[in-house]
Amino acid sequence: MVNRVEICGVNTSKLPVLSNEEKSELLKRIKNGDKKAREEFINGNLRLVLSVVGRFAGRGENPDDLFQIGCVGLIKAIDNFDMSLNVQFSTYAVPMIIGEIRRYLRDNNMVRVSRSIRDLAYKVLQTKERILKETGKEATVQEIAKELGIEKEEISFCLDAIQDPVSLQEPVYNDGADSVYLMDQVKDVKNTDELWAENITMTEALKKLNDKEKMIISKRFFDGRTQMEVADEIGISQAQVSRLEKNAINHMRRLWK
Repeated sequence: MVNRVEICGVNTSKLPVLSNEEKSELLKRIKNGDKKAREEFINGNLRLVLSVVGRFAGRGENPDDLFQIGCVGLIKAIDNFDMSLNVQFSTYAVPMIIGEIRRYLRDNNMVRVSRSIRDLAYKVLQTKERILKETGKEATVQEIAKELGIEKEEISFCLDAIQDPVSLQEPVYNDGADSVYLMDQVKDVKNTDELWAENITMTEALKKLNDKEKMIISKRFFDGRTQMEVADEIGISQAQVSRLEKNAINHMRRLWK
C-alpha cells in the first residue's frame, strides 16, 4: 500500500518535506488565519499521513479511503495543536491520525455495534486521552467511571464492543516456510472425553441458583445474548446483570469444587 506512487490523485514521490523551522513559521501564520499557509502545511505533512496509513496494510481496506480519513485526522491535529506545549507537531498529529482511521474502521466494521455503545466508547477514550494529557498518567477505570458518571462494567463492555474482530486464519507466526494461524492455537474443548461429566456437574450446579440467576446464565451462555440484551429483556440495568452473573458464576464454582 505504501509503495504506491499515486494515492487519491496525489503523486507521493513529489510530496514536499518541511523543515522544523518551516513548520514553526507556517503554524504561526496558520494561527493568524493564513489560509495559504494552512494549505502549504497540510501538503507538507501528507507523507506523515502516508506513513500512518502503512500501519493498517493487510486489512483489505482501500488505501485511498484510509488516506482520505488520515487527512481528516491531520486537519484536526492542525486545528487543535497548541504550540505552547513545546512538542513536535508529528508527536501530536500521529495519534490523532491513527484515532481517526481506527474510528473509521470501527464504524465500517462487519460486526455492527449500536450507536449509543460506540458513542460511549469514544467518550471513554477521549476522557482517557484528556486525563493522560493533563496528569501525564494513564487513567484508571475508576477515574474514568467517576468522570463520566457510569458503572465500571459499562466501560469494559463498550470498549470490548468496538474491538476489531480477528480472523481465525490470521497468521501469528511464520518461520519463512510454514505459518502458524490463530485457529491452530485455539483449544478444542467441545469434544473431550471429560465433557459428559462436566455437563452433569454443571446441570446440578445450575439447579442450586435462584430463578433470576438461572435465567441470566441461561440467556448469556446458552442463548448467546449480551449483557445489554439481557438487561433490556428483563428490565434491569446492564450493571445489575453483570453483578448477578458474577454472583451466579461464583456460586457455581463453589459447588463445582
